[in-house]
Amino acid sequence: MDFTVAIPTYNGESRLPVILERLHLSVAIVNTIEQSRSDLPLANIQPIAWEIIVIDNNSSDHTAQVVKDFQSEWFESVPLKYFFEPKQGLAFARQRAVKEAQGEFIGFLDDDNLPAVDWVKVAYAFGKTHQNIGAYSGQIHGDFEVKPPENFHKIQAFLAIREHGSQPYLFEPENLKLPPGAGLVVRKQAWCESIPIRPILSGRVGKKMVAGEDYEVLLHLHRAGWEIWYNPQMHIHHLIPRQRLERSYLLPLARGIGLATCQLRMINAKKWQKPLVLIRTMLGNLRRVVQHIIKYRWQCKTDLIAAFELEFFLGSMLSPFYCLQRSIQDKLWV
Repeated sequence: MDFTVAIPTYNGESRLPVILERLHLSVAIVNTIEQSRSDLPLANIQPIAWEIIVIDNNSSDHTAQVVKDFQSEWFESVPLKYFFEPKQGLAFARQRAVKEAQGEFIGFLDDDNLPAVDWVKVAYAFGKTHQNIGAYSGQIHGDFEVKPPENFHKIQAFLAIREHGSQPYLFEPENLKLPPGAGLVVRKQAWCESIPIRPILSGRVGKKMVAGEDYEVLLHLHRAGWEIWYNPQMHIHHLIPRQRLERSYLLPLARGIGLATCQLRMINAKKWQKPLVLIRTMLGNLRRVVQHIIKYRWQCKTDLIAAFELEFFLGSMLSPFYCLQRSIQDKLWV
C-alpha cells in the first residue's frame, strides 16, 4: 500500500460527512482519470494504492454509524476502514492510526479539513522524491463561517492556517518553526523508528487545553535525523466555525498552546541545557508579557487579538512550572 489517509475524530457525526464526501469525490475523479487515460488533470501522475481510515477517539455520538453508512456505498479500489480508540487524546488517536495504516506514507486530516482532489497524489509524489523526509505539510487555507476579527492574520497559524508561499523549503525544528498536525504527512517508517509509545503531550481533552502534541512528534523525528518539509502544491481548506473565533474558545487555546512551550523545548535539549531552557523560557516570556502590557495597556479587554497574544505569552511564561509539575507526576507514575 502506498498511502493512508487517516482521520482522527471525536464526536464527529456532524463533521465527518463533509470530509468523507470530499474524499469520495476525489476517489471518483481519480478512478475516472485512470480508466480514461485522457489528458485530464492528474493524468500524468502514476496510479497509487491508497486507503482511508477513520479513528473514532472514544466518541459518544453516532460517529460509527456515519462511517458504516458511507462504507455501504464506497469504492472497492480505495477501502474505507473504521477503528475505535478508547484512550482519548489526539496523540493516542494518531498512534492508533499509524498502527493500523497499511501505507508507506500516512496523511493526517482532521474531520474539519477538506483536501483538494489531488492532495493524495501530490502528497505521495512529494514523499517519494525526498528520501530523507520524515514529515511534510502543505498550504492550509481558512474557510470561515463568519468574518474573522481585525488583525486575525497575526494569530491564524494557531488555528492551523498556513500559507507559506509557492516554494518548498525545510522547516526549522530547533526554533519550533514547524507545521501543524492538520494535513501533516509522515513516513510510517520514520514514525515507527522515532516516536515513543507514551507521548508527553496527549492533546486537548475535555477542559484540558494544553496542546503541542503535533510539534512533539515532529521534534522526535528531527532528533532522529529525519527532514521536515513544506510542499506548496498540497492544498487543504480548514473549516472554521463561528465559535472558534470567539473569546471563550481562543483565549484558553492560546494559554494551552503556551503551556506546552517548555516541554517542547526540552525534547531536543541536552541534559546540561535543561535548566537553562527553564530559565530562558520563563524570563524571555516574562519580558514579552511586560512589553505587551506596556504596548496595549487596557486594550486587551476589547482587542481579541491582543488578548490572545497576551494569553499565549502568559502560558509560555508559566510553562516551566507546568513542565516541572508533569516531570514530578511522571516520576510518581513510574
